[in-house]
Amino acid sequence: MTLTLYNTLTRRKDFFETLEPGKVRMYCCGITVYDYCHLGHARTCLIWDVARRYLQWRGYEVEYIQNFTDIDDKILKRAKAEGVPMEEVSERFIAAYFEDMERLHIGKADAYPRATHTLNGIQRLVSDLEQKGYAYPSQGDVYYSVRNFTEYGKLSGRKLEEMQAGASGRVEVEDPEAAKKKYPFDFALWKGSKPGEPAWESPWGAGRPGWHIECSAMVRERLGETIDIHVGGSDLVFPHHENEIAQSEAVTGKPLANYWLHNEMVMVNGKKMSKSVGNFTTIRDLLDGKWSLIPKTVDPMAVRLFILQTHYRNPVDFTPDALEAATNGWNTLKEGLLFGDVYGEKLGWEISPSPCLPVPSSRDSATNNTVAQRFIEAVDDDFNFAGGLAVLFEVAKELRKEGNLLTHEGQTETSPQELEAQWRTLVELAGVLGFEAQLEAKTETIGGFSEAEIEKLLEQRKAARKAKNFAEADRIRDELKAQGIGLIDQPDGTTKLHRM
Repeated sequence: MTLTLYNTLTRRKDFFETLEPGKVRMYCCGITVYDYCHLGHARTCLIWDVARRYLQWRGYEVEYIQNFTDIDDKILKRAKAEGVPMEEVSERFIAAYFEDMERLHIGKADAYPRATHTLNGIQRLVSDLEQKGYAYPSQGDVYYSVRNFTEYGKLSGRKLEEMQAGASGRVEVEDPEAAKKKYPFDFALWKGSKPGEPAWESPWGAGRPGWHIECSAMVRERLGETIDIHVGGSDLVFPHHENEIAQSEAVTGKPLANYWLHNEMVMVNGKKMSKSVGNFTTIRDLLDGKWSLIPKTVDPMAVRLFILQTHYRNPVDFTPDALEAATNGWNTLKEGLLFGDVYGEKLGWEISPSPCLPVPSSRDSATNNTVAQRFIEAVDDDFNFAGGLAVLFEVAKELRKEGNLLTHEGQTETSPQELEAQWRTLVELAGVLGFEAQLEAKTETIGGFSEAEIEKLLEQRKAARKAKNFAEADRIRDELKAQGIGLIDQPDGTTKLHRM
């Protein structure tokens, strides 16, 4: 089995080979910190965190960098509206970013460089471009000359001639900086300061960096001239990633990244998520039940499942029904993950705190764990996490069936040893995808009832049966059943509970 990745640059699935054996250098374009993160951010950050997890599980040493854009027109606009410094806005939403990602169980990158912390590298790169004839100053700004980079458009597939023809004069109307440029599609590397804006001294006068140059400088400073994988949302292919390539490769003469991967966007009820459409939500509003579309709290693991069950290169449509299905799916997977905690002692297992499965890989032909091999076979096909999930659900459903047999009949069809192996495999592989489950507190049940409440209902049902009020007894049974709690009446008059 060999990992293949769909490379936006080559427009095909390529076999994955690293620059250095066993090491991966990976960069993810992060967020502009002027507001709370939304569902689109959740998908991007979660997908590439899981990709990093999978690579690590397969034995690679991964250096994963994700930036923050902390100087931008939107940040400045918010700071002005609130009457606070730009830094106060960016620091507030960087802190909020980490809160949101922690709730979704998204791991931290190895470093989070910021544009304002990379100014020396940015100015050095702009200077190099100017010296090589790819950049020119104009009225306090510095622009990149796209016509001088003959490969411009190779990532997006766009050609300058076609873009120019398609613009039909609109570029000049929409671009207030058009008069400063030699060519309409040239873009800013450095922007001269405006009154009241933060600014830094440079060889071209006081100003601040353009958006595209920031990532080129941060990649170069943190990971080197060429990296293995560059990722981000599909909306960044053009112009952001196209411009990154033009900037970096014009200076180094080397590929900026060998693999360019892009995740598709999040839709809501079939429409692009947008504040103007009214279908927009932040991560925290979704999880806290403050979104009018889904006015109830949502389990972060259900959101994780919702995102991973669709291949990253396909759009994902967020609807109440889809989230409900993902929630049900998570309950199934969770039940499998908790199988050992619930039934392990009864089956005679000696459960370690952290079940661990030896990592199977193409370099370990001795492994005979067919479930893990099927998982790898699925995910190795362009990070097909949805295919990997399908394998996990098979195991979870099998464990649920065995748990019901143990509850109803006192024994299982499968040996305890084999069940333990299945459970440990499930826990290990689910962990690769970032899923974790914990038993609820003893005072709670899967239906949200406390033990005392359930005991009270059982006493009421017992009394109803004794009084031959079978309609009331059935009503109580149905109430518990609706919450996922089944009842088994025993010949001796007692009643057993089981998960449904």
